[in-house]
Amino acid sequence: MTNDQGQRTSDQLQLTLPRILGMLWASPNSLIGLFVGLLGLASGGSGRRIGPTLEFSGGVICWLLQKTPVRAVAMTLGHVIIGLDPDSLERVRLHEWVHVRQYERWGPFFIPAYLTCSLWFWLRKKDFYRDNPFEVEAYDADRRRAEARRPTS
Repeated sequence: MTNDQGQRTSDQLQLTLPRILGMLWASPNSLIGLFVGLLGLASGGSGRRIGPTLEFSGGVICWLLQKTPVRAVAMTLGHVIIGLDPDSLERVRLHEWVHVRQYERWGPFFIPAYLTCSLWFWLRKKDFYRDNPFEVEAYDADRRRAEARRPTS
């Protein structure tokens, strides 16, 4: 994948040893995502492989995402991204790929760390979602991509 300037992005899957180790480290979470994705398929949803991830949408996944505290459009579980529909997945894919890289760093500790951060900010009467450092990193990457695409005068 390339960005608007034709440069390779860090999101492109390259099967290097560190990448393979990251995938293995994230695999317990990916298995959870695969289970949710298969539930989505069994209930009328769809799935596909995009870059380093499997994406699932529709079916029971819509119900699950609407039950999250932020009524999420998508959610990443290891190397699996679940979303409301293919258009939603397309819109948030690069944001979710930031979470994929986080899973590769944190492995089986990602979900407990993410939830602990959310709880910490909620207890401090802050935004448990937007102030979560994992989301801050992903939204910062979104902002940098948007700024890079903005025409300069």
